[in-house]
Amino acid sequence: MVIQTEVELTSPAFQEGEIIPRRYTGDGENISPPLKWLEPPEGTECFAVICDDPDVPRKVWTHWVVFNIPAPARELEEAIPRVDIRPNGLMQGRNDFNEIGYDGPSPPPGRAHHYYFHLYALDMLLNLRAGASKQELLTAMDGHILAQSQLVGIYGRP
Repeated sequence: MVIQTEVELTSPAFQEGEIIPRRYTGDGENISPPLKWLEPPEGTECFAVICDDPDVPRKVWTHWVVFNIPAPARELEEAIPRVDIRPNGLMQGRNDFNEIGYDGPSPPPGRAHHYYFHLYALDMLLNLRAGASKQELLTAMDGHILAQSQLVGIYGRP
């Protein structure tokens, strides 16, 4: 059951509904942006983050899958290395580019796309392997979400 508590999610790199800076895109350094959040609800054991683009035809395109972020964490620093498991237990899944870690916006020329960074506060550590897909993460989180939030950025090419 999802408790409708929200944990505010922000980024020092861009504001809600604003353009994602080029350095965090496939046209730039292609590094993950920094994300920050406030205190989660009591009982939070870990966090998960999914970044996806619903503007891709025929599919929601997954750019980043991160889970088992330690409960004391209140941020993800910029440029998380593209490794499946970090020393603090954070794990990264496989994105739709078939890569581990973050791959930034790289839409075709034309209309700008929206990139949703979803944050989930979970009541348990997830028993998932590193490299898990977004769907595997969503299935594992089912019934364990205490709070959630999102931050939306946009990016387009002329």
